[in-house]
Amino acid sequence: MTMLGNASNYSETPTAVRRALANCVTRLARLINTGVAAVIAHREYQANLVILRSLNDRELRDIGLERNEIGQGLAEAAKARSRMQQSSRRT
Repeated sequence: MTMLGNASNYSETPTAVRRALANCVTRLARLINTGVAAVIAHREYQANLVILRSLNDRELRDIGLERNEIGQGLAEAAKARSRMQQSSRRT
């Protein structure tokens, strides 16, 4: 008997397994990358808050902020300024 007579249909299985494993590794890498990016963004946000809180009232007014806008109010103030800018561009 020759080797050609013993051929099986399972020759594609290793390729399918490799593809599935590669997909899992790719998804895991994306998940890790997203997590690291979120941690970096949060640390940057915290650093910005520390800097803003260290400014005095006059310096804050110079950049268009009030002390009560630092922290949670900062996001709201940014949205309000964005809306104002968009409305002024339309006119």
